[in-house]
Amino acid sequence: MRAIWKGAVSFGLVSVPVKLYSATESHDVSFRQVHAKDGGRIKYQRVCSIDGEEVAYADIAKGYETEDGEMVILTDDDMAELPSTSSREISVEKFVPSDQIDPMLFEKSYYLEPEKTGAKPYALLRQALLDADRMAVVTVALRQRTTVGVLRVKDDVIVLQTMMWPDEIRQPDFNIDSGDVKPQEVKMANMLVETLAGDFDPAEFEDDYAEAVEALVKAKIEGGEVKRTETSTKTSGEVVDLLAALQRSVDAAKTARGEDAPEEKRPAKKAPAKKAAKKAPAKKAAAKKSTTKKTAAKKAS
Repeated sequence: MRAIWKGAVSFGLVSVPVKLYSATESHDVSFRQVHAKDGGRIKYQRVCSIDGEEVAYADIAKGYETEDGEMVILTDDDMAELPSTSSREISVEKFVPSDQIDPMLFEKSYYLEPEKTGAKPYALLRQALLDADRMAVVTVALRQRTTVGVLRVKDDVIVLQTMMWPDEIRQPDFNIDSGDVKPQEVKMANMLVETLAGDFDPAEFEDDYAEAVEALVKAKIEGGEVKRTETSTKTSGEVVDLLAALQRSVDAAKTARGEDAPEEKRPAKKAPAKKAAKKAPAKKAAAKKSTTKKTAAKKAS
């Protein structure tokens, strides 16, 4: 893993220099929008909705749309005046019981690795969190914006989990009518819960959709169902690189077996001609030897 941020955790007078690593990565299957006829990539142009003309990237500004639908244009100078911070500090505000944090508030997760000089205070903070069964509520500046988060321990590693602001959590605007629940139904529901009770093991669950897509794509590649266009450009996407590598492997295997060559051009039919060409010099050499022997015999006589 590559560290994406360096700073320090501060609680009281203690400072722990740390590195920040992204703890999660997305494995969602992604598709490209292409022309069904030839597989060409679909491109989008930046077009103004008013005059219909294409707009250069240098002429694009940031706009804030109000509730009335009006657009307020913000210049680079306006953006520079907004409050921002480049602090490299994860400041502990307070330690709260773990059950007081609603999981809906959690957003992104990061691993914290201590620098060599911060190994001891890192271990101290980790043990304090475990013993107290609490989370540390912190403020941190990531991407020039201050956000709130928590520190907790997972597998002997301190994890920073950023949180959403309270006003970003939507409240349900519907009412649920539970109806008349009978005691027998509650009893049966409890029995069902006990029947399906167990410990959570994430390894028991697999992404069947992603595996099915990979199997489908591989089958189409092996069947030769691949669109190749001269105008297509190579992209850096991992999915495209994987498909290209698989296709090259399939092509190489077919070439080695001679499956992609026409029947009359197979190397097997040219083999006799090559053998004859190799034997020809041997006959000439034999002729030279017999001529030499005859000449020697004449001289001896």
